Amino acid sequence: MTDRKLTLDPRAIALVVLCTALWGVNQVAAKVALAEIPPLLQAGVRSLGAALLLVAFAQARGLPMWRRDGTLRAGLLAGGLFAAEFACIFLGLQYTSASRMAVFIYLSPFVVALGMPFIAANERLDRWQAAGLVAAFGGVVWAFAGGFTAPTAGPQQWWGDALGMVAALLWGLTTLVLRGSGLATALPEKTLLYQLAVSGLALTAASFAVGEPWPLQLTGASLWPLAFQTVVVSFASYLTWFWLLRHYPATRLSAFTLLTPVFGLLAGVALLGEPVTLRLVVALAAVSLGIALVNKVGRR
Repeated sequence: MTDRKLTLDPRAIALVVLCTALWGVNQVAAKVALAEIPPLLQAGVRSLGAALLLVAFAQARGLPMWRRDGTLRAGLLAGGLFAAEFACIFLGLQYTSASRMAVFIYLSPFVVALGMPFIAANERLDRWQAAGLVAAFGGVVWAFAGGFTAPTAGPQQWWGDALGMVAALLWGLTTLVLRGSGLATALPEKTLLYQLAVSGLALTAASFAVGEPWPLQLTGASLWPLAFQTVVVSFASYLTWFWLLRHYPATRLSAFTLLTPVFGLLAGVALLGEPVTLRLVVALAAVSLGIALVNKVGRR
């Protein structure tokens, strides 16, 4: 039985803030590695590497990862959605900035907010939560318009922005699958392994199928970002997040994910020298306010 706490202690707060910081930096690391490693291959390799680390971790702890529990179909579906999400993120980073991508992909809580009433009727939105969705949508429209008027990452920036929004939709759908299937009671390590293994194989195969050039030699400029994504983000931070969800209230933890686009914005500015436009700042503020209303107001 899981020892679930009712509030977040200092350790939990420190861990979740660290996770959100790492997720924000992740988009920057992916964009840096794109100089030598094509997007689909990069996403596939990092997932496969993290899956191997996860298997070793589970074996060392003696976890029953291979026991039949009726989660195979849901696991494959979640893995497929996970693969498509990261394909959109990595492809989108070729056209838009890391900071903008960090804003768009964190629209996923709104997909969850709209879908959860079909899984749990008591999670239907009240008027304040609906107002939060409207505020966030207004922020997205405001930011998205920049891709058509004066793009800062090239004339096809709108395409990268759109892929970021699709990634958010896929992430939200993945969460709904996890909440509405047998995966809700499965080992978190097994749930994560489904996503890493399926996405790793699918994305690597897609890279080969579309003819991405596989590099024969890599430099530290791409190896270090890839290692960061594999070991720190895909394995360590995701596993930490699942551990937190098992021991602390998910509603309180979810509020902290609002820090991720902020960290992404700061990382893009600090590490890539990307510009901070007024449009992006206003959009980020509106999206953050909307997510806060959806997640914090009217909770039952």
